[in-house]
Amino acid sequence: MTAPARPRTSEQLIRAEEPVLAHNYHPLPVVVARAEGSWVEDVEGNRYLDMLAGYSALNFGHRHPALVEAAHRQLDRLTLTSRAFHNDRLAEFAERLAELTGMDMVLPMNTGAEAVESGIKVARKWAYDVKGVPEGRATIVVAAENFHGRTTTIVGFSTDETARAGFGPFTPGFKVVPYNDLAALEAAVDDTTAAVLIEPVQGEAGVIVPDDGYLAGVRELTRRAGCLFVADEIQSGLGRTGRTLAVEHEDVLPDVLLLGKALGGGIVPVSAVVARREVLGVLRPGEHGSTFGGNPLAAAVGTAVVELLETGEFQRRAAELGVVLRDGLADLVGRGVTGFRARGLWAGVDVEPALGTGREISERLMREGVLVKDTHGSTIRLAPPLTITTEELRSALGALEKVLV
Repeated sequence: MTAPARPRTSEQLIRAEEPVLAHNYHPLPVVVARAEGSWVEDVEGNRYLDMLAGYSALNFGHRHPALVEAAHRQLDRLTLTSRAFHNDRLAEFAERLAELTGMDMVLPMNTGAEAVESGIKVARKWAYDVKGVPEGRATIVVAAENFHGRTTTIVGFSTDETARAGFGPFTPGFKVVPYNDLAALEAAVDDTTAAVLIEPVQGEAGVIVPDDGYLAGVRELTRRAGCLFVADEIQSGLGRTGRTLAVEHEDVLPDVLLLGKALGGGIVPVSAVVARREVLGVLRPGEHGSTFGGNPLAAAVGTAVVELLETGEFQRRAAELGVVLRDGLADLVGRGVTGFRARGLWAGVDVEPALGTGREISERLMREGVLVKDTHGSTIRLAPPLTITTEELRSALGALEKVLV
């Protein structure tokens, strides 16, 4: 008997997903089949300029040659051992990542949410073992409108009801304060505080950039209070904002950094908790783990990512092209754009609500050959690969102007 024909067109493939995939996403109706650099191509051969870059997982573009080569080399040798054994790629990855970030120790994991969960565990363990907080009483202060992942612990301290509703009961031990408000943060910190966990730039909230001095203030406040400053740089880190880390805009070094997304080079999921020795040193064998965390393939790709960042090229590109992005968006203010926030090659753009929701604007841009993603209301996010050219970036801004004006 002849097997039924497999779906081949975008419409057929989208329809085939409907009955078998959980509906936890509402993607734009584009079925990507190939990609290179800043461009993706759908199954019909239509090309689109990628202005989302996998929420910063593709900082170096699609299929960067150095990263693909590193993955190919490692695939021919060794892919997984688990941490039951040592592997010959992990030490170099950890050493170079620690050096790049100015830290001492690395805890390799896989996804961003795993890094955040691991950071929470480490902060609590440090509070009990080092700070002397009574067992079971450690608290962590977080910011409203945060996005740190989708696990039940993390959505429990989210202020986004779409993320929270229907998933309780939630883990206690978190205090939520307004973002960018040092007075509220200071009022929430007490003797039970293990850590303050914040994003140096809030991505999912619409690329919210805090006031100058906020990050330095968080650093000073946590130092005085004897608690940890944990910076979630999963989206903002590794070149996105024009620096290796977004905290560097204020010359701040937290106690703990949470990294992910771009660390896997758009090839494999790689994340890490990177911290001072006296913090990560609280973990002992058996207290935390991950079968795939620190696997040889991930370590090989992660090392290649660090090598790209060590040159400073991508940080400079993000800073220089960030000026082009800001200038282009400034020209659209009052012409369909009501406001925007940008840092490096990353922007949240507020569109006049009468012109459409963020989703509707994203769909119109898709029809112009540009892919972006909406966030809340009439806000869209722009986060192109750091490899994008000036001409490509201006083309994307021109498409935005066309759909708005």
